[in-house]
Amino acid sequence: MSSRADFGARRAAHFRRLLGVTVAASVGVSVAACGGSSAGAGGGKADGGATITIGIGSDPGTLSPTTALAGTAVLMIGYAYDRLIHISADGKVTPGVAEKWTATSTSATFTIRAGVTCQDGTPLTAADVAAEYNYIADPKNASPLLGVVVPATAKATADAAARTVSVTTQVPAPFIVEMTQLLPLVCQKNLADPAALAKTTNASGPYQLTQAVPGDHYTYTKRAGYSWGPGGATDADMPATVIFKVVANPSTAANMLLSGQVNIAEINGPDTQRLDGARVGKKSTLTPFGFLTFNEAAGHDTADPAVRTALVEALDLKQIGSVATGGTGKPSTSIGEVAPTPCTGDSVTGNLPAHDAAKAAADLTAAGWTKGGGGWTKGGKQLTVTQLHSSQLGPDAAASYELAAKQWTDFGVKVQDKVVDATTTVTTLSSGGYDVSWIPVSVPLPDQLTRFYDGPTPPNGTNFGAIANPDYTAVSKQAMAVAGKDGCALWQKADAALVKRVDVVPIVDSLIGWYGKGVSYDVDGAGPVPSSLRAGS
Repeated sequence: MSSRADFGARRAAHFRRLLGVTVAASVGVSVAACGGSSAGAGGGKADGGATITIGIGSDPGTLSPTTALAGTAVLMIGYAYDRLIHISADGKVTPGVAEKWTATSTSATFTIRAGVTCQDGTPLTAADVAAEYNYIADPKNASPLLGVVVPATAKATADAAARTVSVTTQVPAPFIVEMTQLLPLVCQKNLADPAALAKTTNASGPYQLTQAVPGDHYTYTKRAGYSWGPGGATDADMPATVIFKVVANPSTAANMLLSGQVNIAEINGPDTQRLDGARVGKKSTLTPFGFLTFNEAAGHDTADPAVRTALVEALDLKQIGSVATGGTGKPSTSIGEVAPTPCTGDSVTGNLPAHDAAKAAADLTAAGWTKGGGGWTKGGKQLTVTQLHSSQLGPDAAASYELAAKQWTDFGVKVQDKVVDATTTVTTLSSGGYDVSWIPVSVPLPDQLTRFYDGPTPPNGTNFGAIANPDYTAVSKQAMAVAGKDGCALWQKADAALVKRVDVVPIVDSLIGWYGKGVSYDVDGAGPVPSSLRAGS
């Protein structure tokens, strides 16, 4: 196999592994669960002797930081492995292990703060960080973090005296600094055998893994002397022990939360009603949930913008979004960027076609379609939509797909269903055997969306819908040359171009709830933030 083909195979495998990373048990494509911190300190009292138990819905599998992608693993890794920087909920970048930095769209220099140590007491140095960059950037190591948290063409060097790490790339990486919110910092000696970290730790974060019982629980014990947390957080403020308890059934997790057997758990669905009724505390994040992407490949009627526009005009998106989330969602304002993200603007509101069945009919008629007793036809072919959706998002989501199918059917469109699960989503998307997909894509950085909405199609890329939007291509190319938040206005303009041409249709975001009793905490895209945990509410 050629090196190009080999990279393509690894990349395809990478995206298969990403399935299910998005929280709320959604079957979506997520570049990475966010690992940055949203706050340096929570409310409540500091209690260095406390134990806090967090319920998780599934076993994390491997905890090796350079290979793990499962959502629970990303959450737990954040307790042992620090980051160079952190991004707050409002998009502000704050220091982590890096005390300062400078950046362009093709380079960055980080100054590593003095006094940071691994749990075995050895210093975490600039050389350690540079070595990890180069390890992930080396294709032979097949790290799924390549291109996600480390630019694919990155090379890093260290200056020990200055405590600096300099990273350069051959192609633009506009969020080269912000990407590091997802980079778990590994002490250099562990790069010789990263697989050895599957059920142990040796890192610079506030906790170390002291007990691992797969399928049951994982115990993390606080490190003494930790003083470089986000917002100045130190070990003095944090509980002594954090236990991750595997509780697969959400009703069981709710019972354990109410009885005090766990302190925090992610719970969504019908069990939220009794927790809300019991006034259990809750912190939420948003994730894309109701989301349409059209297949614009040759041979699909949805390649025609007029057809896409009419199909959206025929839908009552507000009603569909309400059904999908049980009335608890919020209208989408982005095409998939999830917090903590540096670009927080609204690229959706006012850019989608309004619900108007009469205008939808006029648009199809103008495009050469004829309405008869059997529905809309053109050239003897009936307008048919095969909608691709997941079987694993619960009854509300299933009801929303059925509602959309009914509204299209009532409008005169024949609707067929194609159902996927976590193991078949990417292969089905790659096959192209559908017209519209309900599978959301979520990322922390806007440039990470370009692989899905521009460029090569499968098997050479991940532009599943064969989208070729010239405005998106042109503006995102401009944005790629601008470093960090300075490019956010351009990224918002690029995203809006996809919405206006009805390439993507963001409908509703789901609130992902982390309930807590007897504790205070903040949450980010991965879950409860380590430095924010406090005993007492």
